Amino acid sequence: MQITLDRQVALITGASSGLGYACAEALAAAGAAVVINYHSQKDPAESLAEKIRARGGQAIAVAGDVSSEAEVDNLIKSTVSAFGRLDILVANSGLQKDASFADMTLADWNSVISVNLTGQFLCARAALRQFRQQQAKPELSRAAGKIIHMSSVHQVIPWAGHVNYAASKGGVDLLMRSIAQEVGEERIRVNAVAPGAIKTAINAETMQGDAEKKLLELIPYGRVGAAEDVANAVVWLASELSDYVHGTTLFIDGGMSLYPGFRNNG
Repeated sequence: MQITLDRQVALITGASSGLGYACAEALAAAGAAVVINYHSQKDPAESLAEKIRARGGQAIAVAGDVSSEAEVDNLIKSTVSAFGRLDILVANSGLQKDASFADMTLADWNSVISVNLTGQFLCARAALRQFRQQQAKPELSRAAGKIIHMSSVHQVIPWAGHVNYAASKGGVDLLMRSIAQEVGEERIRVNAVAPGAIKTAINAETMQGDAEKKLLELIPYGRVGAAEDVANAVVWLASELSDYVHGTTLFIDGGMSLYPGFRNNG
């Protein structure tokens, strides 16, 4: 079966760069109309939307802070206004504000939790409400709606110096599984992807030379991931090929979550 998302509509949060950008581009290539959410980087989001339209696809860019209930509701309204419905949510927005635990401020803790965890709650809840009120289209998808959360290997791997980030991703894991348990009988599929070390434009310089060699010690498969590795997994989870996949986190990490330091008995 060939993957096609023709006539489906996808909203991708935090899609002006990095993993969100790659996911939006890949979903559009599979045939979905895409809504490219951005917080502050308008130009790259608009540029991506224009590139997709130039290729014959459908895309718009919409500003919105995922930690704001009102702005998340506006994202859904903008999506439905532009394309008539919502079929796929990729809750991708995230940030890091790193510090040793003793030095971490409450503001930095709250900032990361509000975007990485509360933002995913708000987006998933708004998408679910939209799925429930629109007419399902089984000719497009056997699922009445699909939610894909962006997690991290750090939902299972502790990360000193990044306590707020690791806690947010651990929360995403049980957020996703609890939602999946609650709404599966409505034929709404809920899953997550958990990237490991992924080289994007923002962090490319920190993943070269000696730094890359050291990083590869943590990756049994022997290479650093690319944004497209994550995007391909997201497209698969959004497609009919994964219709029986529900409540699952797909690790895209080259084996990083296997704790490779224990390969020789620790």
